[in-house]
Amino acid sequence: MASNKIQFRSIHELKDPSLNGKLAQKEFQSEIPVDELLGSGNSKESGSSRRNFLKLLGFSTAAVTLAACEAPVIKSIPYVVKPHEIIPGIPNYYATSYFDGYDFASVLVKTREGRPIKIEPNPVAGLLGKTNARAQASILSLYDNDKIKQPKLNGKDETFDKVDDYVLEGLSKAGSKKIVVLSHSFPSPTFKKLFADFKSKYPSAELVTYDAIPYTAALDAAQEVFGQRALPVYDLSTTQLVVSFQADFLGDFNGASLDTSYAAARVPGPNMLRHIQIESNMSLTGANADSRIKLKPSGVNKVLVEVYNGLSGGAVSKEAGSIIKELQAKGNNAVVLADGSKAAHVLAHLINQKLGSKAFTGKANFLKEFDAVRYQEFLGWLNSGQVGVLIANNVNPIYSNNKGEAFRKSLEKVPYVVAVSDKKNEMYKAAKAAIPCANWLESWGDMTPQTGVYTLMQPTIQKIYKSRQIEDSLLVWTNGKNNPANNYYDYLKLNAATYIGGTTFNKALYNGVLAGGNSASLSYAGGNAAQAVTELGGFKASDMELVLYTKTSMGDGTQANNPWLQELPDPISRMSWDNYLTISPKDAERLNIVNDLNGRLQLDGSLVNLTVNGVTLKDIPVFVQPGQAEGSMGLALGYGKKLSGKVAETGVNAYPLFDGSNSVLSNVTIEKTGVEHEFAGMQLQNTLMGRYEIAREVPLDTFLNVKFDDEKLGWNKPLEYHTISGALPAGKIDLWNAFDDLDGPHFNLSVDLNSCTGCGACIIACQAENNVPVVGKEEVRMSRDMYWLRIDRYYTTEMPENADTNNDGKLSTTETVDAGLDVPGMYKSLIKPHESPDVIFQPVMCQHCNHAPCETVCPVAATSHGKQGQNQMAYNRCIGTRYCANNCPYKVRRFNWFTYNLNDKFDFNQNNDLGRMVLNPDVVVRTRGVMEKCSMCIQMTQNTILEAKKDGRVIKDGEFSTACVNACPTGSLKFGDMNDKASEVRALYSTNRRYTLLEEIGTKPNVFYHTKVRNRKENIV
Repeated sequence: MASNKIQFRSIHELKDPSLNGKLAQKEFQSEIPVDELLGSGNSKESGSSRRNFLKLLGFSTAAVTLAACEAPVIKSIPYVVKPHEIIPGIPNYYATSYFDGYDFASVLVKTREGRPIKIEPNPVAGLLGKTNARAQASILSLYDNDKIKQPKLNGKDETFDKVDDYVLEGLSKAGSKKIVVLSHSFPSPTFKKLFADFKSKYPSAELVTYDAIPYTAALDAAQEVFGQRALPVYDLSTTQLVVSFQADFLGDFNGASLDTSYAAARVPGPNMLRHIQIESNMSLTGANADSRIKLKPSGVNKVLVEVYNGLSGGAVSKEAGSIIKELQAKGNNAVVLADGSKAAHVLAHLINQKLGSKAFTGKANFLKEFDAVRYQEFLGWLNSGQVGVLIANNVNPIYSNNKGEAFRKSLEKVPYVVAVSDKKNEMYKAAKAAIPCANWLESWGDMTPQTGVYTLMQPTIQKIYKSRQIEDSLLVWTNGKNNPANNYYDYLKLNAATYIGGTTFNKALYNGVLAGGNSASLSYAGGNAAQAVTELGGFKASDMELVLYTKTSMGDGTQANNPWLQELPDPISRMSWDNYLTISPKDAERLNIVNDLNGRLQLDGSLVNLTVNGVTLKDIPVFVQPGQAEGSMGLALGYGKKLSGKVAETGVNAYPLFDGSNSVLSNVTIEKTGVEHEFAGMQLQNTLMGRYEIAREVPLDTFLNVKFDDEKLGWNKPLEYHTISGALPAGKIDLWNAFDDLDGPHFNLSVDLNSCTGCGACIIACQAENNVPVVGKEEVRMSRDMYWLRIDRYYTTEMPENADTNNDGKLSTTETVDAGLDVPGMYKSLIKPHESPDVIFQPVMCQHCNHAPCETVCPVAATSHGKQGQNQMAYNRCIGTRYCANNCPYKVRRFNWFTYNLNDKFDFNQNNDLGRMVLNPDVVVRTRGVMEKCSMCIQMTQNTILEAKKDGRVIKDGEFSTACVNACPTGSLKFGDMNDKASEVRALYSTNRRYTLLEEIGTKPNVFYHTKVRNRKENIV
């Protein structure tokens, strides 16, 4: 495929032509730190005596060998009386609803011997059953060792009985003062009924909603346009054009991601969805766009207003005019989405009304319930001393509100403050009584997440500590202590009967979701366009403008103490363990902001103080982000929680800048501190080394009208080798004898680059299923992450016209840099191609090569080829030579530098008894000194085979699966048996878009990819 595109992974790869060579030299330079163990100061010197050399060599060799043979000894305790429903070695699955106040999904929870260990999507729930990275990681939050472990009174351990006495005393003394239950959004009909019962006993009781990210702008706009405070549900599956103004609808938008229906509409064909994104930050959604227009927030507002006016016949700019033409051409097959302010949402709704957009389903999302007017009323009560009792249900306005300190001082006026909390956070410190909040996996409940859907929540484990859900507390405080009616299960079961119809309660629990619940729908009923236009025009443009956003991994920060999420690299920046101020390369140059690689090729960046409208945040690291609009900056919320555990302290708290409504801010200044920050990045471990067609792409017009194997313009030509006998297909030439793979299943994995959005759900699912350890920021910075699956992010951009190419249009490699390394000549002729790049996401795991280079170099046969096509690892044979990693062209093997469990150096979940409860007993925990990598979840495929054998039946297509495939919300990953002629994966293998990574080296992988198709016209040479 000849193309005028070049691909690069980072700015530094373009700036420094010798970077590839440096990385190759340093890839395996770091050894086990024997100098620390020997206590020899001389070991850090450049020279060494012969005696010291032999001493170090002997120790390091012995250390690796002994570590490879080492295995943890864990005492087992047998069952005395085995529970009926638990069969050792056999998992149980329970349908329930994941809800933590921010995210929602209907899920299946896999348990082993009474321990929840894995989250799976609930297939019965359809779109509501899809999981993101946070839902997948929530299983680890259950086993958070930093949680409050028992009730507290005046900071001291106490019993529930004593705490209830304290609360009941406060309720009885409240008199005419308000009794306020301050809770996050909680769309539970049974909880609402229970609070009504509570209010019947205490007439002054009030339920007030508070969310860290309250979706105020979207809810206020919905109230104005639809007459209801509920968010509209969109379905993009049949949409042909989506135009988004700052709306990260593949991330956190309107209370739900649209990634599943988006992927369904992106199937290459004549009616493939075209996606135009106008934004400031390089968001996950913008990275997936066909056409991305980068503008500072004031510029985005201007274009949105022009598009609205233009659809009504008004004069517009050229940029807005082209968008209007496309919208008019697609009519009701188009949709416009917007974010950032109420006015932006209102105009987007009114544009969709003009278009008659079919993407607007009329269904309502009820997951967000915040009402700013109601909350301000509550603050008035608080400040005037009208609140006698405040019960905070796992919310923390002191941390997550721009007036948090004022809120904390107001609490001093409340005689009785009760914190139902999972952490010893600011609300816990301010309360006199604290009740440990039960995790969602320990709780009963129900939800009405959207129109016509009713879901149930059931506990999958006994409460680990002395915790209690808010409903149980309300029952006690309503009925009195020791009342037989204080059983929320019975209360829920009785109330659920009105929602489940003729279905039994147990059947409803079994499915987890059914039709019913709130039947309200949305329809256009108003909207003041003139006011919205005025408000957007009134946004004060400034030299620098800021966009506050939520990261794919962190969301609103509810799970900030989850190390899986902190280590998960951001899909765009590829940085982990940080939030940072993103800035464009031009602005960085103008402001003298630096991102540099140090001697170990690790990224360091400037620290700055950020001031927005008089509020200053200190010591924020700055990341130079390709694709960031000039004059704009981005900063993620949800970080810097100082009292919620060691992991949660990571980063800077940006909530003091957020007013709860407007996520775009002007009047921004930054000041360099002169100090540098150490980033933990995962993208510079490997480079393309001049191979620019690893992540392939093709314009839709070319895909539809040019044969894939066309002699001149073919966009996916089959590989040929030129031999003395002429050109021969790559499959006809082989230095290896073929394996007999026709007996039994032969597994392949298909990866569609067109539907992969880079969300990272597959990474966390793989981590949970395969006991992948967390290594921490320092080790990530050393390029020692342990992920079995990574999602590479490639920037692509047009090749400059003056780039040095050969006659065939391919890049010249004849120029030589000072170091003597051959590099593409285009490095010297590129003119800042990283200012506005396209992005491709490519999941990469072990390719399970049929002719695996790793297998030939292992001196102890620790890695070998399996009968079913999997490249297998025998950990107890591995002695850690790392030859296999050096010989792997895909760089997917990981070396255990340390023991990551029961090691204070890695004080994460595997370093405490509670955190290790999440481990999957079907997968061994690897020890120091061995190699590991993706196994294609062999424990899952073997279990499927054994179950079918036990039942005496043939395995159906779709039964074989892996953790990453199950978690993928877009269906980008497909797994199956190539020997099943009717299998989906075999059909996918036959498509014209299919290719394999580095096919020219003859490894014959069992993982194959599909070329990304962009819905726009481009020049192909």
